[in-house]
Amino acid sequence: MDGPDFEKTPLIPAIAQDAASGKVLMLAYMNEEAYVETLATRRACYFSRSRGRLWRKGEESGHVQHVKQLFYDCDADTVLVKVDQVGGAACHEGYESCFFREIELGTGASRIVAERVFDPAEVYKR
Repeated sequence: MDGPDFEKTPLIPAIAQDAASGKVLMLAYMNEEAYVETLATRRACYFSRSRGRLWRKGEESGHVQHVKQLFYDCDADTVLVKVDQVGGAACHEGYESCFFREIELGTGASRIVAERVFDPAEVYKR
C-alpha cells in the first residue's frame, strides 16, 4: 500500500482542510488502523491520544467529515485530509476551525477571531 510510513512513525499528524474553501479545520493524529478505516469508509477517522482509541470524527456531535481527497507529504509522516465538514464546525468548542484564536505578534496576547457555529453544551450534553 502506498501512503504514510507507519513503521517509521506509528502516530502521524493529520491536517483536516475544508475541500471547498481551503481553510485549515483541525490537526489530529492517525495510526495505521485509523488511516485504513478512513480509506475504506471515506469518513475521517483519527486516533485520540487522550482517549487512547480510534475517534470517528462526529461520533458524538454528528459533525462528520466526508473525505474528498487524501495526501501524504514527502517524508511519508503527515497526511492532509481534504473534507466536506458536516454541520459547519470541526472544533469541539463549536467553531468552524480549531484555529479560532489569533496570537498577536510581539505581545503574545491572543483573541478570538471567529464566531461559534454551535453551543458545545447543547451538542455534547455533558
